[in-house]
Amino acid sequence: MTVLDPKTFLISIFDAAIAAADPERTIRDHLPAKPKGRTIVIGAGKGSAQMAAAFEKVWDGLIEGLVVTRYGYGATCERIEIIEAAHPVPDAAGLEASRRLLAKVQRL
Repeated sequence: MTVLDPKTFLISIFDAAIAAADPERTIRDHLPAKPKGRTIVIGAGKGSAQMAAAFEKVWDGLIEGLVVTRYGYGATCERIEIIEAAHPVPDAAGLEASRRLLAKVQRL
């Protein structure tokens, strides 16, 4: 058994935790079977934009969607719209995003 010095050991644990939390890897490993019809992605929270971007990279079917994230946590997506809004105190952007999310899921 190899004994690592404490600093190397802690760095290896940190690196493993970061890898385990990678949105693209996590999503790819847990994708459901493709449904019949369209796929709509919705989400909210600080990690939702990065998860939406990761989903776009690994999903080869047609998708659309809307996710709401905190200001400064946006990501670049081509098929899923990202809206940034205030947190924890809601603002006008968050209210509008909530209305649009509700409208999107009510059509299902």
